Amino acid sequence: MILSFFQSVMCGTRRRAPRAAGRRRAFAALGLPLLALLLPAATVSADTPPSSVLERRVKAAFLYKFLAYAEFPPQAFADGAAPLVIGVAGSDEMAAELARITAGRMINGRTIVVRPFREQDAQIPVHLLFVAGSDPVRVGRMMRAAPTVFLTVTECGNQQHCGSVINFRIVDERVRFDVSLDAAERNNVKLSSRLLTVANRVQKGAP
Repeated sequence: MILSFFQSVMCGTRRRAPRAAGRRRAFAALGLPLLALLLPAATVSADTPPSSVLERRVKAAFLYKFLAYAEFPPQAFADGAAPLVIGVAGSDEMAAELARITAGRMINGRTIVVRPFREQDAQIPVHLLFVAGSDPVRVGRMMRAAPTVFLTVTECGNQQHCGSVINFRIVDERVRFDVSLDAAERNNVKLSSRLLTVANRVQKGAP
């Protein structure tokens, strides 16, 4: 069940026209590591998890992989041994899932720390901040509370981008994401072209 769900969120149905070869290769490069992250979850219970749990697992796997496709400025780290820090606002379940996925893993030689993020935590260094929920008022408040975060990720759905660098959307029952290059430039984070290739939409300038 995990396998079929992952295939649907990443690849869609066979009836859809195939994308360009480069886009398929980029999906494979990103999708296979994501699948490896999701496989352990299949053995947690014999019961099929609800779709909301599966959706959270897919998003958590994406969040982890986003770090590998983002280039942070040198001042983002106190030293060469400083960890990559993921902040999670508004979802203890997502924080727990991310902690499970990232346990014992490293990206570019750095360990990964997952921590809850609240408005009063604005001065705590965070490299990636995920703000759960689609309430634009609350999301905007959390974004303003974290002006020093480099890679901001939201799940505002089909609403506006909420000012984040990456925004999750459900498109044809699949987890996809939009990218704002303006927000990335504003936050001083560079995103790999391989990540942009598999994005649902890449926005630059006024929509």
